Amino acid sequence: MLDTGTEAPGFSLPDHVGREVSLDEFDGKRVVLYFYPRADTPGCTTEACGFRDAYDEFEARDTVVLGVSDDPVDDLTAFARKHDLPFSLLSDEDGSVAAAYDSYGEKNVFGNVVEGVFRNTYLIGPEGTIERAYEGVSPEEHADELLADIDELRGE
Repeated sequence: MLDTGTEAPGFSLPDHVGREVSLDEFDGKRVVLYFYPRADTPGCTTEACGFRDAYDEFEARDTVVLGVSDDPVDDLTAFARKHDLPFSLLSDEDGSVAAAYDSYGEKNVFGNVVEGVFRNTYLIGPEGTIERAYEGVSPEEHADELLADIDELRGE
C-alpha cells in the first residue's frame, strides 16, 4: 500500500459511459478511489451498493467516489445500470493504475493463482495526497468507515 502523505499517482481511464476520467480533474476535492476485483460479484456488488446508498453523504462532504477494476467498459456499463450506481466506474483493463496504487498482482481465487485487482481503497485529499489507505477492506461497512474518517479529517 502507498503511504499516507504521498502524492497520489495520476491517471486517466475510461468510465462506464466511455468518458475519459483523470484524477487531476478533481483537484480541490477529496476522492475515494476504491479498487474492486470484479463487477457484479457478491462482494463487489455489496461494496458498490454501499457507496450508492451513501452517495448523497459523500456529495455533501464534497467527496468524489471512483471505483476501479480491470473489467472492460461494457461490463462496467451493465454493472452500473443494473445497480443504479451514481458514480464513475473506471476500466483499468491492463491493471496499470491498480498496480501504481499497489492494488494489483497475484492472488488466490478458488485455489487458482491469478493476476487481478485487490480490494483496497485510498482516500485522496483535496491537494492530491493520500490521506488514508485501506487494505483488504470489508465491503459491508466500508462506505460508513470512509464517511467517519472524512468527518474526522474535516474536524467534525
